[in-house]
Amino acid sequence: MAGFVLYWGPMTRWENFRWGAIGVLGRRLLGVWLGSCRVKTLGLERYEQARRDGRPVIILIWHGRLLVAPYFFRKRGIAALVSPSRDGEFIARIVGGWGFRVIRGSSSHPIIRAWAKMKEDLGSGGELIIIPDGPRGPDRKLKSGALKLARDTGALLVPFSFSASRKRFLRSWDRFLLVGPFSRIAAVCGKPVAISPDAGDDALEKLREDIELALTALDAEADACFEPGGSAPRG
Repeated sequence: MAGFVLYWGPMTRWENFRWGAIGVLGRRLLGVWLGSCRVKTLGLERYEQARRDGRPVIILIWHGRLLVAPYFFRKRGIAALVSPSRDGEFIARIVGGWGFRVIRGSSSHPIIRAWAKMKEDLGSGGELIIIPDGPRGPDRKLKSGALKLARDTGALLVPFSFSASRKRFLRSWDRFLLVGPFSRIAAVCGKPVAISPDAGDDALEKLREDIELALTALDAEADACFEPGGSAPRG
């Protein structure tokens, strides 16, 4: 079917059917799993104010904290940059069924067409999710593409992280966070960052380093919500 591409080539009808079934099953399982949890927020007013002001937004989430994001941001019409790989196809099928507008591309694949689409979406006041250390890492190393996109479109960069009262970290390159069913989940939003359209390479690199540190610190802040004396997220 038109609209679905695997490894930058067209799918057969059988491949499309198989991936569609995998997506439906994955979405239902993830919905039941995360639907059993209580999701509360910290700092979300920063993001909500940017949207009320009509500002385009680029949401940044580390690859290792990705699990909750499709469920949390579902049915908002947000665009999502998804790798054109086998893992990416699985994610694309899940989020596509939750109302995301899927853009296929990544730092490890040709991205010219995806870049144009992202600029178009943000130029019309939209919002986009980017995993800035994906799809292959290095872990928590911010690639500069999101900053250049924000500079070119006037979008705000908004860091996000997630944690849970019952969690486990996999021994993967990104220490992927698994959330236990019936957990309390913290969705933590950081301070939005605006980038001047006149920012040169040196200024962009300094901002890249600052945002990388802030996004990593946001992971620790999310985890601390469930430690004694931690900040309690709001519902």
